[in-house]
Amino acid sequence: MSRPYKLLVERAHQIVQISNTGQRFLKGKELNDLVVLQGDKGGYSILVDRDGFIADVDTSKVISAKYDICDVDVVIDATGQCILPGFVDAHTHPVWAGDRVHEFAMKLAGATYMDIHKMGGGIHFTVSQTRQADEEELFTSLRDRLAQMVQSGTTLVECKSGYGLDLENEVKMLKVIERARKEGGVDISSTYCGAHAVPAGKTAQEATDDVIRNQIPHIRRLVEAGELQVDNIDVFCELGVFDLNQSRDILKAGKDVGLQINFHGEELHRLNSAEPLVMNLACVTMKMSMTEALVAATLNAAHALGKSESHGSLEVGKVGNMVLVAAPSWEHLIYQMGSHNNLIWRVVWRGQTVYHKH
Repeated sequence: MSRPYKLLVERAHQIVQISNTGQRFLKGKELNDLVVLQGDKGGYSILVDRDGFIADVDTSKVISAKYDICDVDVVIDATGQCILPGFVDAHTHPVWAGDRVHEFAMKLAGATYMDIHKMGGGIHFTVSQTRQADEEELFTSLRDRLAQMVQSGTTLVECKSGYGLDLENEVKMLKVIERARKEGGVDISSTYCGAHAVPAGKTAQEATDDVIRNQIPHIRRLVEAGELQVDNIDVFCELGVFDLNQSRDILKAGKDVGLQINFHGEELHRLNSAEPLVMNLACVTMKMSMTEALVAATLNAAHALGKSESHGSLEVGKVGNMVLVAAPSWEHLIYQMGSHNNLIWRVVWRGQTVYHKH
């Protein structure tokens, strides 16, 4: 007979819950008023149930009085450490082949992103390499990249397609993402990004029509057949790529088949595509505080993916995704810049250790 609880992490010096009231996101003054458990001499504990969800969070004294340790599969002693929610990366392009090392010198010489793009570089170069790669090659490289993210504390990651730009290759990328999702070890939010650029030989309007009339309906059929799980749709709304009307039409077509909108806007030029939803370059121009940065990497990033009801904070009922840090307080992750590989001691996904620093 299996035990009712999968994991108990006990005696932590500090647990950063972020929130404990079910809030889906934090804003304004809330960003600097995080829920942090600390100060009890006996430390704090988190209990994760058989299904990988948090069953309880409290002082270790209270937890040990309420539950029988014999009912737990794995017990981890986190004395002197702090526990954070697993990090959430809400925007990644982790499926690709080739590299753009040759473009680095061009950028150093003054070439802009769009200069390189117009010369057939940038996205177009990666598209050509990705189209040539088979599914197995792309899956192997994706699995390696996801493993690196997990070692850095990421337990929920958004993965985009977008280096196919035609039906065959976009589906190939989405199938690779689906394989990684089924393999587990990290939660994945899958994004169809067939409008990442205008394919060579097509106008932006022709590409828009192909995405709406051909690609989205086909992907919908694969989802309905249970062959894919796709959560979001993305488009590159930019001068020289897809304009406001084309972007709106593509996103509406995706929304109509149940996809959440998650798009590139205001990246190079202001087109008012995200007015007033996005604060451009907030970290640089507004100098975000450490607590603001932490919320942005946990609860609010989960909210951006429509996942904050289950991810982004350490609350009862949410998934047991957490990062154990070998330091008495979470701020050391930022203070000791570049030392996260030494500080992150263990990463837990749904109550299961997926990375452990030996």
